[in-house]
Amino acid sequence: MIKDIIIAIDGNSACGKSTTSRLVANYFNYRYLDSGAMYRAVSLFFLNNKILPNQVLNNLDQLNNIHIEFKSKDNSQFTYLNGKNVEREIRSDKISSLVSSYSSISVVRKLLVKNQKLIGKNKKIVVEGRDITTVVFPNADIKFFMTADIEVRARRRYEEMRVSNNKISLSEIRKNLDDRDKEDSSRKDSPLTVSDQAIIIDTSYLKIDDQVNKIIKIIEEKFS
Repeated sequence: MIKDIIIAIDGNSACGKSTTSRLVANYFNYRYLDSGAMYRAVSLFFLNNKILPNQVLNNLDQLNNIHIEFKSKDNSQFTYLNGKNVEREIRSDKISSLVSSYSSISVVRKLLVKNQKLIGKNKKIVVEGRDITTVVFPNADIKFFMTADIEVRARRRYEEMRVSNNKISLSEIRKNLDDRDKEDSSRKDSPLTVSDQAIIIDTSYLKIDDQVNKIIKIIEEKFS
């Protein structure tokens, strides 16, 4: 049994980061925090209230009306926005195309980073996102950075999404991922970068079970 630690995982979209993080958390009986879901929920809130990214600074009072929580059921985690399960809505194409624009707003990031730090203060948690190892928990006990070739990532996301949206094209998904990579990496506040202490996990040729087992093995060898 490992000690109580913070496991921080950053990385690109569609590299298996969320699924792997959740399964690692389940293995160690740790809590799991999907920081990306928080940014998606905030984006959904603003979208529902017809507030565009360039209008957020003129509507800062609305931040007080956002309450995000996570609830688990049957080994799955669901995101709740102001008491409503919005897990399906926040994974939509529309939110995927807008989330980087909303999450690049400093005041939004500061609010959510503060909340994430509070959630993780007692450790025994796996936290994943894009600035977890560098901004939210720079002193995390162990850090990982997950990535994969963009063509592989686009194919994975395409296979995942075409079940519910048969009109989506592989080229559209690839462009969305490429745009998000550029926006996340170039934003002034908390850009996506690889921490000096991060262990890089390339999942281009790894199945989910393989990447989960690889991370678990590294953690157990370090902390057991």
